Amino acid sequence: MPALFPAMARLPRLTLIAGLALLTLPALAAPQPNILLIVADDMGFSDPGAYGGEINTPNIDELAASGMQFTNFHVAATCSPTRSMLMTGVTNHLVGMGNMKEIMADNQKGQPGYESYLNDSVVTLPTLLQDAGYNTYMAGKWHLGMRAESQPIARGFKHSFALMESGADNWEEKHYLPGGSATWIEDGKQVSLPEDFYSSFTYADKLISYIREGQDEGRPFFGYLAFQAVHAPHQVPEEYIDRYRKTYDAGWDTIRQQRYARQLQAGLLPDTGEQAVSDDWGTFYSTPYIAWDGLSDEEKAYRSRQMAVFAGMAEAMDQSIGKVIQYLKDSGQYDNTLIIFMSDNGGESTVLREVAPLLYRLRYNTKQEALGAKGSYSEYGPGWAYASNTPFYSYKGSPFSGGMRVPFIVSQPGLIKAGSRSNSFGYVTDITPTLLAAAGVPAPTGEYRGRKVHEIMGTSMLPLLQGKAERIHDAQHITVYELAGGIAVWQGDYKLVTSKTRAVPARQGMQLFNTRKDPLERHNLAAAMPEKTAQLYAAYEDYVKRYNVIEVPDDYRAWEQVKINGRENFIAEHRSALVAIALIILVILGLLVRLVARRRQG
Repeated sequence: MPALFPAMARLPRLTLIAGLALLTLPALAAPQPNILLIVADDMGFSDPGAYGGEINTPNIDELAASGMQFTNFHVAATCSPTRSMLMTGVTNHLVGMGNMKEIMADNQKGQPGYESYLNDSVVTLPTLLQDAGYNTYMAGKWHLGMRAESQPIARGFKHSFALMESGADNWEEKHYLPGGSATWIEDGKQVSLPEDFYSSFTYADKLISYIREGQDEGRPFFGYLAFQAVHAPHQVPEEYIDRYRKTYDAGWDTIRQQRYARQLQAGLLPDTGEQAVSDDWGTFYSTPYIAWDGLSDEEKAYRSRQMAVFAGMAEAMDQSIGKVIQYLKDSGQYDNTLIIFMSDNGGESTVLREVAPLLYRLRYNTKQEALGAKGSYSEYGPGWAYASNTPFYSYKGSPFSGGMRVPFIVSQPGLIKAGSRSNSFGYVTDITPTLLAAAGVPAPTGEYRGRKVHEIMGTSMLPLLQGKAERIHDAQHITVYELAGGIAVWQGDYKLVTSKTRAVPARQGMQLFNTRKDPLERHNLAAAMPEKTAQLYAAYEDYVKRYNVIEVPDDYRAWEQVKINGRENFIAEHRSALVAIALIILVILGLLVRLVARRRQG
């Protein structure tokens, strides 16, 4: 040693040993990865090109080609419950989103676990990463509560530009429901939108600006890019719509058949010998089948335009994803970035204009030629949602696969084998432990910074992503889900689906499926396998007791609850204005009464 390093020979022995140890650390410890979590809103399983879709999504497709593509990944059937589990790794029934605010049953309102905001019983993923040295950024839809303690800046994000509500216009500062408010908050303060605002483009630019601003700090980053796309209203610049002007003239049945054929050809799903198209397309809320050939030429043209707008909006989102990824490449950060792309639930079948048709006509332009433009309102309804969720049954809101089985991709150069694919069952609570494991950050075990918190419930996917395991959960692991009366329980290849409310007529009773052999969920095994059915339902009953699930009443109907809650929220948000209007009306009525009385006296 002295001959090679004469200067070191004069150092004390312990100092020399410590110095050599420090020199070897960079070679032994890999740097913490950057993390980019991308969430699409209401995108069906088959919408991206990598999942059989005809929509131009080259950047999403490249993520699939460069990483691992999942074909059996599940989320909650609606957005805020998914997002609450995504940010915490804990069941939505504990963290404040036991049901979505917009469809909350009366008996659930104000109950623990149903606060309609992210409560204080959990520590969030961005908080854990921020405390471990990450810069944490968010741009897009939050939908986890308006109170100050639940906003992004209070739940671990260093910088955030967030839409607080469930959705909004993509061009302007207004909610998609008549009377609803649309609020954007940046770093804890309400802000106005820029004049050139278009949701997908603005969110991508915001996230890039945050990452650029913090790059010189030498810290890894966690970026959460939560698009409004492709939630209604479907809106996008006209040049994106032009690319699909004739694509959907053949109708939803033909598009669904074409997508399924591509899925089978690519090996995304097993070929069961069955057709994806069926008149058994009823939603969880039993929307009747609509035959494309039964529509008039005028109606076909209108509905074709609706899907063209949706496709253009999805492509604009993909282009925005590409812009962020290109920035990471140009700035030398891409190779050390773990990227996840996913949807928050299946395609949306509901026609929201039915809530208040007159108000929608007064507020939005719904003429065919205007669809997609600023001031317009477009939603594609059950027919095209049926195509979006190819080949699965049902839609957003449903515990069948159409509501919960979504595109999910994980990519990172050097960590995940390019072009790999997994049919292993995965669930949204698995994401937080996966990202913590990738970052080398320990998960809290019942306590964090002196306060009690719920333990993370999911399982890390990292062994599967690294090629060290073939599945996320072992064959005996049980995952339970409940939302608005819809129930799903998974174990190995089996899935139990049922409902706690008689107001949901679609496929009543216990439904047991082998999802490996029957991914389309058409062959009910409940009668043939009563013990397995009973076992999985018992797991649900245990879940109800363990996590204080408040079940909806038997006569609960989500669609009716939307209307009830919409009226209540409108009154609550505009109470002072309504009181003022009522007083003005009373004054006017009083003056009219006096005027009439004077005329009679005269």
